Amino acid sequence: MPEFFEYRNKLEFTFSNREWLTQDQLADKSYLAKPALGFHVPGQFDKVLNIEQCHLQHLLHNKIRNRLKETALKNNIPFFNIKAQEGFLRNVIFRSSISNEWMVILIVYENKSELVELLLSDLVKNFPELKSVYYIVNEKKNDNYSDLKPILFFGNAFIEEEFDGLKFRIGPKTFFQTNTKQAHKLYSVTREFAGLSGKENVFDLYTGTGTIALYVARNANFVTGIEYVPESIEAAKENAVINKIANTAFYAGDMKDVFGKDIFEKHGKPDVIITDPPRSGMHEDVVRNILLSDAKRIVYVSCNPSTQARD
Repeated sequence: MPEFFEYRNKLEFTFSNREWLTQDQLADKSYLAKPALGFHVPGQFDKVLNIEQCHLQHLLHNKIRNRLKETALKNNIPFFNIKAQEGFLRNVIFRSSISNEWMVILIVYENKSELVELLLSDLVKNFPELKSVYYIVNEKKNDNYSDLKPILFFGNAFIEEEFDGLKFRIGPKTFFQTNTKQAHKLYSVTREFAGLSGKENVFDLYTGTGTIALYVARNANFVTGIEYVPESIEAAKENAVINKIANTAFYAGDMKDVFGKDIFEKHGKPDVIITDPPRSGMHEDVVRNILLSDAKRIVYVSCNPSTQARD
């Protein structure tokens, strides 16, 4: 990647009722700890380093984040205390596209609509780049929101990303590679390794929102995508319709249960398998089913070389 700043299309920040102090701040006896909005200190679930400026995503996200923080402090809206399990503001997520469409997802501890209205309406008023604004109520003891329903506060249900003539709708919980430009390069290499002639039956495992499946579909006879997250599969189906790609099918479910004999009977055995699992790699049942599939070529896209080597 030539550019090593402002390359991410997604970032998540955590609210904390008390910031983690650096050595310089500790040495300054006059410095008073403040509420924080920033990143977790490595290995510390309850310690958050306050961030004023982050260079990982387009710098607009700093303005939106700092405005959100200032509005909350000005109105005495409490930041979350993870140990005591009290407070209101928990997390905020920023998603953006190359075309400068932005999505904000605010995660709160309680469903207090007047506070949500105060904070989010201020962002909508001041940042016209915001095309989609959500909030999620998380009353659990952990920050995992995968099982919670995002509530649309403003704008579209999605933002749109585009590369190589394909359009992809990105929702609040759908997976998309966090570096769009490198994703394009990654998919190009994947398609090259797949060695497609236009006649192959392809299975795309851990398909997410169908990006790889749709990217290779024009070079294959048929592509079947499988993914655990139902919202991602719905997005994949929508993306297929948007891009007028008819030679694909998408299924949601546990990979070890869906990828097997029944789906082979429905769509035929694969000539080529593309698999792009999470960091934990593939379940051993999935590995066994890949071996039983008689696929002539397997392309393994990995974000964790150790689990790839194991698989």
